Amino acid sequence: MDWFLIGLIAIAVFITGISKGGFSGAFGIIAVPLISLQASPVYAAAIMLPILCLMDIFTVQKFWQKWNKQELINCIPAAIAGVILGGLTASWFSADWLKLLVGIIAVGFSINSWPRHKSTSTKRPLSKFVGKCWCVLSGFTSFIAHAGGPPLSVYLLRANLDKTQYVASAAVIFTAINYVKLIPYSMLGQLNTSNILVSLCFAPLAYLGVQLGAWLHYRISTGLFFKCMYSFLFLTGWKLIWDGTIALF
Repeated sequence: MDWFLIGLIAIAVFITGISKGGFSGAFGIIAVPLISLQASPVYAAAIMLPILCLMDIFTVQKFWQKWNKQELINCIPAAIAGVILGGLTASWFSADWLKLLVGIIAVGFSINSWPRHKSTSTKRPLSKFVGKCWCVLSGFTSFIAHAGGPPLSVYLLRANLDKTQYVASAAVIFTAINYVKLIPYSMLGQLNTSNILVSLCFAPLAYLGVQLGAWLHYRISTGLFFKCMYSFLFLTGWKLIWDGTIALF
């Protein structure tokens, strides 16, 4: 492994840690494309998954018991079902088409739902059925295209949670998603001793990133936080559209 690749992984891990620790992973989607500048996307994803699992533990510990229990009950079983569905049907779908579709949804939702008033608690929550559909899609796209964040954001941004509940709930949900993903990834041969050891080398940087993200989380206002979340969702959506379009056309 050359120093350029080490530097790319370090930057990706630190940015993702900040994102996980303070903003529910909103801009962590850049990690795999960043590492892919010097390595294959498959290798990048395999390196990042164990690191994401560590970050999930760090984040859950940082926001311990600050989550919304009802949202966990609503989301986790549906999200795991989405991961299982993705594992069973992965060969049927194009990851690039899914990125394009999820990107369009994310951009459209962020534009339509951008907070125009000081209060962010007046938005009408999605129905339980629609919410579970978004959670299934989150688990599914997380497995197929590493793009589970936008669908989950579409649901949680309408759940009328405060900023800390939002991050804490997302952290627990993605802990469930990522740890379930370890099973099919291992079966597909994408996780091996070498990749796991490389991931562990960056664990201290992952911890520091999460701590910095949590520090930032508590120092911005609720209104600014949700505007940041909608902005990150919008930018993530365009990133997915760009990646999918370039790959397809």
